[in-house]
Amino acid sequence: MDKIDYEILSCLKENARENATNIGAKINLSTSAVIERIKKFEASGLIKQYTIVLDQQTLGGELMAFISVRLEHPKYYENFVELINSHNSIAECYYIAGDFDFIIKIITKNAQSLEDILNYIKSIEGVSLTRTSVVLSTNKNEVCMLPEISK
Repeated sequence: MDKIDYEILSCLKENARENATNIGAKINLSTSAVIERIKKFEASGLIKQYTIVLDQQTLGGELMAFISVRLEHPKYYENFVELINSHNSIAECYYIAGDFDFIIKIITKNAQSLEDILNYIKSIEGVSLTRTSVVLSTNKNEVCMLPEISK
């Protein structure tokens, strides 16, 4: 990837709906060249999808929390992941190294619904320990990370 690729990706990061003509004008490249590069990004799998970022608070997601989960044994992994993936209030789930096996991001409406989700997670077979951290404020939330360009 060259500097122009990074500039195109930066424009798309700001606004994935930006058209190739506008991007080309910003970075001094023809529309067809921008389209060609974007198609290469898509074909290579670099661009996985185009989506929207919703304001969770507007949708009623007033409370965010992270729940760390430890399983008794790795044999519970597949069932746990399947059940977590089927729950709508669970935004993200990561299998991690360290004292816990998973860290789960919850977005929900209030403390009662968080309690319900926590009880659901604790009831999953194989869960031996949880630790919950409630988010007070978000200081940075990057949806898409671009690597720094070498100078």
